[in-house]
Amino acid sequence: MNAPVESPLRGILLKCLSVTVFTIMAAIVKATSDGGAGVPAGQQVFFRSFFAIPVILLWLVWRRELSVGLRTFRPMGHFYRGIIGTAAMGLGFWGLSLLPFPEVIAIGYASPLLVVIFAAMFLGEDVRLFRLSMVVLGLLGVLIVLSPQLGLGGSSVPDYQRMLGAVVTLGGACCAALAQIFVRKLVQQERTSAIVFWFSVTSTVLGLLTLPFGWVMPDAGTFALLVTTGILGGIGQILLTSAYRYGEASLVAPFEYVSMVLSVAIGWYLFGEAATPTMLFGASLVILAGILIIWRERQLGLERSRQRKAMTPQG
Repeated sequence: MNAPVESPLRGILLKCLSVTVFTIMAAIVKATSDGGAGVPAGQQVFFRSFFAIPVILLWLVWRRELSVGLRTFRPMGHFYRGIIGTAAMGLGFWGLSLLPFPEVIAIGYASPLLVVIFAAMFLGEDVRLFRLSMVVLGLLGVLIVLSPQLGLGGSSVPDYQRMLGAVVTLGGACCAALAQIFVRKLVQQERTSAIVFWFSVTSTVLGLLTLPFGWVMPDAGTFALLVTTGILGGIGQILLTSAYRYGEASLVAPFEYVSMVLSVAIGWYLFGEAATPTMLFGASLVILAGILIIWRERQLGLERSRQRKAMTPQG
C-alpha cells in the first residue's frame, strides 16, 4: 500500500484512541486479576497475547502485507525481546492486582526514562546533561509516587502487599525499557508487523507455560473479559502503529500521557480508588520529564517512530 499523506491531527487522534484502548484493557486486567475475579497474571498474559494474534493477522491481510509482514531475519532477536517483553507484561499485570490503578500507570512512565539510561549502557548512545537531568527529575517523580508504598512517608505502618506491588510494577517498567532496547535493534532489519506478531506468539507460548502454576477456570463473564483484553490489545497495537504513520514521533508520543487522566477517572469510577496528591505530584514530574526528553530528541533529530510503532505500554 502507498505511504499515507502526513496528517498530524489524524496521528494525534489515533494515538489518543490507542491510549484509551490500552487503558481500558488494563482496567479489565485489573478487574479479572487476583484481587478481582482471581485470574493469575500468567493466564492473563496468555489471553492478552493469544487473542491479539487474529486481530493482527486480519490487519495484515487488509493491508495486503501478510506475505511479507511476518518474514523475519532475526528469529533469536524476537525470542529474546519476547522473553523480556513478556516479563514486563506479566509483572505489570501482577502489579495491577496489588496497587491502585492510577499508581500502576504512573510508575509505568518510568520506562521511557530508563530507556535513556539503558541506551547509553547497551547501545553506546551519547546522553548529555539535559537528558540526564530530565531522567533524574523523572525518577525523582517515580520515587515520590512510590514513597507511600515503600513506607518512606513515615506516617503509617507499611503495607507489605503494596510494597510488593511497587517493587513488581517498577520491575515491569525496567523490563519494558529493556524490551525497547531490543526493539531499537530489531527495527534496523525487521518490519514493525513482524516484531508485533512474533512478540504476540512468544508471549502466548510463555504465558501458556504458566498453566501448571495456578490457572483458574473462569466463568463465562470472566472468560469474555479475558478474550476482550486480547482483542483490545490487538486493536490498540494497530491504532498505535497507524498513529506513527501519520504524524512525527515527537508530535504524537507525548499524548501517551492522556492515560494518566483516564486512569484517574477509571480508578475512581470503577475501583473506588482516589488519586492522592502525592501520586499526582510525582506523576506530574515524570510526565514533564518525559515530554522534555521527547522534545530534546526532536531537537537532536533522533529517529524513534519505528521503535514506538512496535511497542505497547505492556512491553
